[in-house]
Amino acid sequence: MNVACEALGVSRATAYRHLWPRARVEREPRDPSPRRIPDSERQAILSVLDSKRFVDQPPREVYGALLSEGVYLCSVRTMYRLLEERGPVNERRNHREARRYAVPRLEATAPNQVWSWDISKLPSLERGVFLNLYVVLDLFSRFVVAWMVAQHENSALAKQLFAEAVSRHDVDAGSLVVHMDRGAPMTSHGFAELLGQLGVERSYSRPRVSNDNPFSESHFHTLKYQPDYPGRFDGPKHGRQWCSEFFDWYNHDHHHDGLALFTPADVFHGRVEAVARRREQALLGAYECHPERFINGAPQVRRPPKRVMINPVDAAPTAEAILQTPSEDIQSLWPEREEFLPSLHIPGVNDGRPQLDT
Repeated sequence: MNVACEALGVSRATAYRHLWPRARVEREPRDPSPRRIPDSERQAILSVLDSKRFVDQPPREVYGALLSEGVYLCSVRTMYRLLEERGPVNERRNHREARRYAVPRLEATAPNQVWSWDISKLPSLERGVFLNLYVVLDLFSRFVVAWMVAQHENSALAKQLFAEAVSRHDVDAGSLVVHMDRGAPMTSHGFAELLGQLGVERSYSRPRVSNDNPFSESHFHTLKYQPDYPGRFDGPKHGRQWCSEFFDWYNHDHHHDGLALFTPADVFHGRVEAVARRREQALLGAYECHPERFINGAPQVRRPPKRVMINPVDAAPTAEAILQTPSEDIQSLWPEREEFLPSLHIPGVNDGRPQLDT
């Protein structure tokens, strides 16, 4: 009961009251409170709130304006209470409706299927001045397919970078998806038109959800925590020189933990099996010499994962994810899991009830 109440955000008393409702006893009506505002005054207050002057203003604004003129009608809370008694209280001004963004779900089973890119700031020696590092990462291999250090952050530079990258790696139209956040260079019309001309599909992270672009974020963490990272750069030339050495090391010499300690270049250029055979020979020789050191038997060489995903659908959804997912989208949490869905009461999916029982 404690876990269920915590997940639903209600107290145990409320839960028990709904599970075992007690018989309601008819009570005699109580006398109205002596502090209650008479109906005539209540109507006068509502007339002021609905007047042409204050019809679009919140009660706090009305209260402050009248009080500055030496007029006191009632408290702000009383104004809200009178409006609520008359009908639902909504925002008195027109607001844009909140937008809902789909969860990006991407999967790569080979190089040049999904690219992830982002821009990071590199501090310079001049206070408040930063360089902009553009990095385009292949999702499957973590290979940096393109990068750029520039003094400005705009869509023109992004267009130049992607046009050269797509041409250099000979990417066929319709075979590539580019994943990115919602920064100004990423969402500009010019950049979108270029990707459309190149036959590249776009994918965007949700606003303020850094986990939707984890590989680029993790890559910048690796870059900025290198032992020789300068911390501050003397200028664009210094930034390009250091980044050139870093990306050469990262692509060809960095044994990536997420790739079973293969380098991004090994995976990107298809050299995994050749390198794995050399590793197997070394492990087999060590096992033949000292089998007692390998308590689990002959060692096996791990391979990089056969597929890399952003927001994988195979993971079981958490209770928080269920409660935060709109009812019309909750089916996407369990795609192709017919054996699991019938045991759940999901609003808008299998029984239409407003609560989630399981």
